[in-house]
Amino acid sequence: MAFLYAIVIESMRYEVTMRRACSEGRKQFMSNLRSARRLWPNLLHRIQIKGLEMLSKRYSLSVPAGDLLFLDGRWYVTHAGLLHVAQLNRCAGIRVLPMREFCDATVSRWVFKATVYKSPRSRGFVGYGDADPYNVSSLVHGAEMRVAETRAVNRALRQAYGIGLCSVEELGALPRRSEFPPEKQDRSPSSQVNCSGNGQPRLRDQLRLLIRKHQLDAALVKLYAAEFCGTAALRDARREQVESFITHLAEWAARDRDALLCKLNSYTPAPEVSA
Repeated sequence: MAFLYAIVIESMRYEVTMRRACSEGRKQFMSNLRSARRLWPNLLHRIQIKGLEMLSKRYSLSVPAGDLLFLDGRWYVTHAGLLHVAQLNRCAGIRVLPMREFCDATVSRWVFKATVYKSPRSRGFVGYGDADPYNVSSLVHGAEMRVAETRAVNRALRQAYGIGLCSVEELGALPRRSEFPPEKQDRSPSSQVNCSGNGQPRLRDQLRLLIRKHQLDAALVKLYAAEFCGTAALRDARREQVESFITHLAEWAARDRDALLCKLNSYTPAPEVSA
């Protein structure tokens, strides 16, 4: 008889726990829905709202806290949201290591391996993340190593907790919509140098990579580029001229870097002689 009472009591406790969880999940969803409608008005349809309800109840992700983002009609989880899930589930630890055989600091290419341990005895869930100047936003150029590490952790956490939602940090460079109609777009030479409409890396970024890879003086390279293009400054050059210079510089640096350095040093300003 005592055994039956214990089963009944345990069943009642479980039922109370489930009701409480359902109630908290409902509150989380309603809070998320209100915030989402304020942040993305007239963009949420029935299927997106249903997805938000599932994410709210299953993972306790919060829109106001920045755990979720809505981009191009899809929900994306953030790094903060994944860490929140790990904390709620008492994650035992995360180990992150660089994959040195795939890394190249001279061109800012990094690959990391992350292992998430859900419990002290867990064998671990593994995820890999890579980043270089060509698959990250221009806003984070120079921080490719940190982006690669974050991507690796995100993938490992998503596998560990069964989150099929892609994280924002795993996305590559997103194309920006033009702020002006086609007839009002900037057609100046400097605009053509700094951007590309065919999906290729910007010329400025290509030049930066060459300078970093071959350890050249950026100021001297700009002076040489202006002379090569026949302009007073590099920003005044046409796109075709800059493309030709980049090709010339890459070939010369690969063939004879010492000779290139001698050429660049000739642009060093002469020291002023005091009277």
